[in-house]
Amino acid sequence: MRAAVALAAVLVAACSAATPETPLVAGSGAPVVVPGGPGGVGRTATPGERIGTGESRSTGADVRFAEMMIPHHRQALEMAGLVPDRTTNAQVTALARRIEAAQRPEIAVMTSWLAALGRAPAHDHPDGYGMASLPEMNNLRTARNAAFDRLFLTLMIKHHEGALTMAAEELRDGRDRMMRTLATDVARGQRIEIARMREML
Repeated sequence: MRAAVALAAVLVAACSAATPETPLVAGSGAPVVVPGGPGGVGRTATPGERIGTGESRSTGADVRFAEMMIPHHRQALEMAGLVPDRTTNAQVTALARRIEAAQRPEIAVMTSWLAALGRAPAHDHPDGYGMASLPEMNNLRTARNAAFDRLFLTLMIKHHEGALTMAAEELRDGRDRMMRTLATDVARGQRIEIARMREML
């Protein structure tokens, strides 16, 4: 599992530009143990409970990154979900499974992070950033076998390249430790997948 997801399983960091520190909020993944006082017994934090503060602060760039990356990832999941019924290519099928395994947890991390800020993820797809258009998605839905494989890989390469741009913007302008870690992880993983997809084409 990716480093950012492992980190977020323990804590979901959130912050406000108006506050000096980032509140740390227990996530819904691995349990977070809150130590008791001297000689006391620890307890398990409930999901959503604030358990302290961190050092990082979020900026508008951090919020934009999460708000845009969630629908971006959702389209990748939609594309990957088309694979089983449209191809028997084992490499394409394995790639789609890897995309689902990586991006579902990342969506959960970003959704929890935004919720801790009192924000809901956007449902509209971000303009640009390699997003497939409606005609492209319709063509993908109707394609089969080798034609599907070529179109899927072509669209997903463009989609991943858009994610690299988003991650680069976050690393340039963002300040939140959680979002910067996730952006680094997204960039690393998707560069590898782009290289694999180009070889497959």
